[in-house]
Amino acid sequence: MALLPFLLAGAAACDDFGLATDPDKEQGELRWILDRSALTKAADPEIPDTNDFLLTISDARGEVLYDGTYGDSPEYLSVDPGSYTVSIRSIAFSAPAFGRPQYGDEQVVVIPAGEKVSVTLRCTLMNAGMRLHISPGFLTAFPDGVLFVKQEENSLKYLYNETRIAYLKAGNASIVLYNEGKDQTLLTRKLEPREILSLGINVANSGGEGKLQVMVDTSKVWTSGSYTIGEEPSTGDGQEPDAISVGDAPEHIDQKGVWVYGYIVGGDLTSAGKTVKTSGITKATHLALADRSSITSKASCLAVELPKGKVRDALNLVDHPELIGARVYVKGDITAGYFNTRGLKNTSDYVLK
Repeated sequence: MALLPFLLAGAAACDDFGLATDPDKEQGELRWILDRSALTKAADPEIPDTNDFLLTISDARGEVLYDGTYGDSPEYLSVDPGSYTVSIRSIAFSAPAFGRPQYGDEQVVVIPAGEKVSVTLRCTLMNAGMRLHISPGFLTAFPDGVLFVKQEENSLKYLYNETRIAYLKAGNASIVLYNEGKDQTLLTRKLEPREILSLGINVANSGGEGKLQVMVDTSKVWTSGSYTIGEEPSTGDGQEPDAISVGDAPEHIDQKGVWVYGYIVGGDLTSAGKTVKTSGITKATHLALADRSSITSKASCLAVELPKGKVRDALNLVDHPELIGARVYVKGDITAGYFNTRGLKNTSDYVLK
């Protein structure tokens, strides 16, 4: 994480970050939350943990207020009234590559004087891709030929037996055949964000001469939201569910059997102070869940009850201090008051990611 010099240094808790701003202006407050509901339908097990997503916040002049990971970001920033851009990316991406889908969102928000404004970031696939299906006749007709996926000045070799998707920036991309010391562009196509183009590379015989054909399979265009993400094994009995975030919990007070997801940030909520305890935890009966791993303010956490049994055995921080920062899904009844914050009681199941 890179916090710039005008962020106040030495803050003990994540919600103490602030900006050196104009003392003559009444400040506003900028908050942000990542809505993972779109990501859970994105179908791609290559998406990194959202804690590692890259977050950038800048003002109208282009000055960067925060540049680092989502998980390390402060809970909020105190800022002067004005316009701010909040941008998030799953990874940095600049050139064609295998296994590099990029998910992200960018929003511009206006902060009035004295107002608290929250931005919800909803990530979708930002780059595009190509998948080639190369016929057996290709090697026969072009034994020394090599195919490349090319975009601008960057090229990616696509081997005969390659099955992965070549990810590219949205825009024009070409399939190039290098054979006998010469490049031949077979096809150029403009790709839209979220589009995965499937191409068949075939060789047809015409008058005894091999001729290369490119077949476009238009049925292979992906859109985010087609499948469920990830097949990581559950360590509880439940499968990864449709769940709400910790930030959405206030809208579901008194609902029972609700799945909630977040990061385990601490415990011992009976201790004094406005922040949760993050080490030396002595209570196995509960833990604190937050929208990102950097949050330690009790008011922003969900207190999760750990009843005796499989849930407590697996999640309690007395026996498992290494779970601090882990992402988890828990199922229970949402209540307005538990350890002086919102709570999840009667926790009956979990999925530890």
